Amino acid sequence: MRPTARAASTTPAGRSAPLDVAGLQRRLAEFAAARNWEPYHTPKNLVAALSVEASELVEIFQWLTPEESARVMEDPDTAHRVGDEVADVLAYLLQLCEVLGIDPLAALDAKIDRNEHRFPV
Repeated sequence: MRPTARAASTTPAGRSAPLDVAGLQRRLAEFAAARNWEPYHTPKNLVAALSVEASELVEIFQWLTPEESARVMEDPDTAHRVGDEVADVLAYLLQLCEVLGIDPLAALDAKIDRNEHRFPV
């Protein structure tokens, strides 16, 4: 059984629906399939797109002071941009995991375990 992250969301019809990693991966796959984008969703292309989107997130913070960066979500326009770029990064990461057969939550859990042993308190 795959572990899932769950959060509440609102569907386009306004109903509350649970979110989970597998469900989001399925939606992303369906979105790509409906547009015949699967041939382009190779690991190489997904990693490149992930890097571009992460760079777009960095661009928002690039010249901010540490104090300004801590307040970035206070401006609605900037907050919206940050949210969009975070979503883009996550979308490409989830698509990459799906293509490579990686369970992202299990991978993160295992990495935290390794880090706890590597960097003891």
